[in-house]
This record gives sequence, C-alpha cells and structure tokens, in this order.
Amino acid sequence: MHVGLAFASSISLDGPTALELCRAAEAVGFESVWGGEHVVMPDAIDSRYPYTPDGKVPVTGDTPIPDPLIWLAFAAAAAPTLRLGTCILIVPQRNPLLLAKELATLDVLSGGRVELGLGVGWMKEEFDAMGIPWDRRGARNDEYIAAMRALWAGPHAEYHGEFVDFPPVTCSPRPVNGNIPVIVGGDSDVALNRAVRIADGYFPGEGDATRLRTLLDRLHRACDAAGRDPASIAINAMFGNHMADPAAGVEQLAALGVQRLMVPAFFFAGPGGLDRLRAFGEQVVPLARAAAH
Repeated sequence: MHVGLAFASSISLDGPTALELCRAAEAVGFESVWGGEHVVMPDAIDSRYPYTPDGKVPVTGDTPIPDPLIWLAFAAAAAPTLRLGTCILIVPQRNPLLLAKELATLDVLSGGRVELGLGVGWMKEEFDAMGIPWDRRGARNDEYIAAMRALWAGPHAEYHGEFVDFPPVTCSPRPVNGNIPVIVGGDSDVALNRAVRIADGYFPGEGDATRLRTLLDRLHRACDAAGRDPASIAINAMFGNHMADPAAGVEQLAALGVQRLMVPAFFFAGPGGLDRLRAFGEQVVPLARAAAH
C-alpha cells in the first residue's frame, strides 16, 4: 500500500513550512501529498456535514484552507517524487475549461503526478455565496469531468451537454499520460454509483474497518450491476482512528484491499510535528509497503 499525507495544505500555509513538510514526507516514504478545498466558510452554516456524528464541520472560518492547486504547484518542486492530489476539489464550483487547463498545466510541470480527488459539495451556503446553482450539482459534476476528459484527449475537442457546450477547441498543454486520474469521494449511494461510472479511484470518508468493509461491499455490488471490475477502482482509505495502533490498522485495511492510506496531516500540526511525521513514516510506511506484497 501507498501512504498519502492528506490535507497537508491546511497545516503548512507559509512557503518555507510547506516545502519543509513535503521534503520530510518524501524522505520518510510518503507517496503523495494532498490539499483540500473550501473557497469560503460562511458565518452561518445550516447544511449538515456528512462525516461527523453531530453534522458540524470540524473547522472554523479562520482555519487555513488555501487553494489546493496553487498550494500543490508551489510544493511540487520541493519533493519531485510525491504525487499531488486534491482531497477533495469541489468540481461543480469550477469552470471546467479553466480547471482542465489548470490541472493539465500542473501535471505537465510535475511530470505527470496529478490526481483529481473530487466531491460535489455538501455546503449549500458556500454555493449560494459563490452564485453557483446548488440543484443538479451532481449532474453538473459528471458533465464537467466528461468535458475535461474530452479536452485532455486531444486537439479540436468539442462537447455538447446540458451544462457545458463548446465547438471544436484545443486546450494545451494536455496531461502527460493523456488523462488525469479521477478519485470520487463520499459515502452515499450516489457517490458510490458515481465512482463506478466515472472514477479511477474511490475515497470514502469512512475509516472504521468494519463500516468500511460494508461500504466496499456496496461498491462491489454496484460494480457488478454496472458490469465493471471492482479491481479497476483504486481504494483510498482514511487512516485516522487507526493511529492508536498503526500496525493493526495497516493490517485491517490491507485485508480490505485498500491501495492507499490517507493519513490526516493534522496529526503532525504544531510543535514537534515534523518529528512525529518522521517517526510515523519510519514505523508505518515500511509496514504499508510490505502489506502490498
């Protein structure tokens, strides 16, 4: 299994700290580094956050959430082997032609290291503040991905849909390998079905091994119904409550077929954080690598 450093951008906002964090993660064997996204945090949020028991998002308006693509571009040169991902980017809030250009540019500059982890958004108030329609955001997301893939596939691309409509155009540069892996986040049936339809990978919010097993069983059933091989969807899993016994956590998630552990960078925030990161890497990364064989 690979080990990724999730939400790294939120603990290393200033330049020197970001570079030091990425270099330290690379040195101890992390495979990837990830940035999350919210453009704004409204003062009043009635929308329910789907990943906590009380439905409250565990951040405040002052929690640093830098733009993930800009942060990853800054970090890319510091650690030339780390893959660069978003966990997650809220695709329906973006212009798909501009996003296709941004992702491809980062992919070319980094030598083909970009992965697009996406979600359709849970916070209506953020969409409202940005002036973006909340309704049918899932359908909008799926069409945006299709349009971006058309642009990445080659010159003179055109797309005609409900939300995106453009005549033959060329978007250059294009990704190094002709495409950028798409990872769908979320635990709902809608998210599972979206992963089956359009994704190269799946990143549930659920980290508990027992509940994750149930979730992945649902994913496999959805694949069977759609005629897709479940092995074609790479599984990323949050490595949060496993920190109490990392060795056991690695074993549990390996048994479920997880290919990448996503370790929240918040465990390594504050004084002594880099020392904790290095200790974790020295202890857990070799276990994860061994579990893959």
